[in-house]
Amino acid sequence: MSAVWDFADFDDHEHVHMFRDRASGLTAVIAVHSTHLGPGAGGVRYWHYPQRKAAITDALRLSRGMSYKNAMAGLPMGGAKGVILADEGAEKTPAMLAAFGRAVDSLGGAYVTAEDVGMSVADIVAISHETKYVSGLPVAGDAVGGDPGPQTALGVYLGILAAIKQGLGTDSAKGVRVAIQGVGSVGGGVARRLAADGAILTLADVNLTRAKALADELGAELADSAAIMEIEADVLSPNALGAILTEDSIAKLRVPIVAGGANNQLATAADGQRVHDRGIVYAPDYVINAGGIINVALEYLGQSSREEVENRIRQIPGRLADIWAESKASGTPASVVADRMAQKLIGRG
Repeated sequence: MSAVWDFADFDDHEHVHMFRDRASGLTAVIAVHSTHLGPGAGGVRYWHYPQRKAAITDALRLSRGMSYKNAMAGLPMGGAKGVILADEGAEKTPAMLAAFGRAVDSLGGAYVTAEDVGMSVADIVAISHETKYVSGLPVAGDAVGGDPGPQTALGVYLGILAAIKQGLGTDSAKGVRVAIQGVGSVGGGVARRLAADGAILTLADVNLTRAKALADELGAELADSAAIMEIEADVLSPNALGAILTEDSIAKLRVPIVAGGANNQLATAADGQRVHDRGIVYAPDYVINAGGIINVALEYLGQSSREEVENRIRQIPGRLADIWAESKASGTPASVVADRMAQKLIGRG
């Protein structure tokens, strides 16, 4: 295997760690991209990768995205990410979670972990028994904590409304046709909010049972998880896994707007230019989906009142508007504008 700094997605990461605990079966990667603004914050995902090299690539891309996301959200946190490699068909065990907690703790606060794909609040609680460098834990009273999905969904919903105003010139989602790919915690929350506004929804998810149940609840149409990328609509909202905007898929898009919560939607940097060249309004993913990290970061910093968290999330549309304004003025893709803004904030401009 190539050295980690030879990976295409290595971006002057401060450090990248591989962990192996034979007793529990833990195999994990923790990538810390930047601590310029504070400790590297980002969730840990539990995922099966056909090749272990792909797990390192995922950690590198996701950690860089967290640096940009936290910076653009105005948080005093850097960017990092954890990946636990899941053997096919295997389940997480208490011993594995404990071993990951010890791995996080060994970094002495350079990485603050939280929930991501394949993980639950209960898993994060288990990890917290081994380290204090963790967030997204259950909280009492009016504080916001635990599952960051609802707060991510709020930010994505507000970002979609901003994109509708930018791309369609209307302040309302009523009658707007939105195709949503992925209806889990984030996509499902977005769908419910848009349905309440009178949007016309088409839903897709690899979990067909979940998608059908939500479609029945909201009176929405159903589509195949892959075919939804080619549906004619006003908005495509990707809320599943990333790398779905490729040279091929972008050419087949039949929407004027792409705005959703999935991380790393652009398969390559060149795909941002392709989206721009088609005149599509694109909401950079790490800007629109920052609600979850705002939630867990403020919890970690002891500022997790619902009012404070939601006030921060409601700043997302303004950031998107600034990106689109600069993109229009300069002729530069929104993805590049956002990257440049974020890079400057983390001292790499």
